[in-house]
Amino acid sequence: MVTGNKQPVANDMKAKLLPTVLALTLFSSVGFAQIKPILKAGIINSSWKGEAQQTLTSLTDKAEGFIDTRNRTGFYAGGAVDIPVADGFSIEPGLIYTQRGYGLRGTLTINAIKIDALNARATAQMHYVDLPVLLKVKPAGGFTLFAGPQVSYLVNNNLRADVNVLGFSLLNTNLDITNQFNRLDVGVTGGIGYESESGIGLSAAFEKGFNRLDKNQSFRVFNQGVKVGLTYKF
Repeated sequence: MVTGNKQPVANDMKAKLLPTVLALTLFSSVGFAQIKPILKAGIINSSWKGEAQQTLTSLTDKAEGFIDTRNRTGFYAGGAVDIPVADGFSIEPGLIYTQRGYGLRGTLTINAIKIDALNARATAQMHYVDLPVLLKVKPAGGFTLFAGPQVSYLVNNNLRADVNVLGFSLLNTNLDITNQFNRLDVGVTGGIGYESESGIGLSAAFEKGFNRLDKNQSFRVFNQGVKVGLTYKF
């Protein structure tokens, strides 16, 4: 009797598994076909918001009342995947290398002879790996709106410092200041884009970090930047 019951049990299991197999097959043939890889590259103009000037001054004793601040222009490059979740909506996780930073510049001018007597610069050159997860809305005509959280990991941070007096270089050095900054930054990013039928697109985005950059929590300093770049969807 035990042997006689095996065939009905096997048929029952096949009947239960068949819908699952069909669903997985359909998802593999349709769902995965709609997932599109994307390449991204462009420029970023980044800054520090908060007590940025005090932070850099504490790292390099080169500024004494004649300084102004400077954003850093760098580049970013990486990839992402566009995963449709509904009509006109998709999720886009990515992995992006991004240059960020901030700088100070000081100039002391001798007005009588109209020349720069002393020029000093200090720039924090930061290198991050970003992991954004974006929700994309596609209203019409190839235009997209996107926004979402972003986690960034600081790989390296160099302080580039140089001092010139009457055109002669007195100092030109790079200092590794990575250990003085928090490795992890959590923030948000969002913007607008356009995707053509050929796969080539444009995007512009704003980003803001919420974690203090200073590892010792001495200053309220946060990353902020604007990105403009090209995209290519396969």
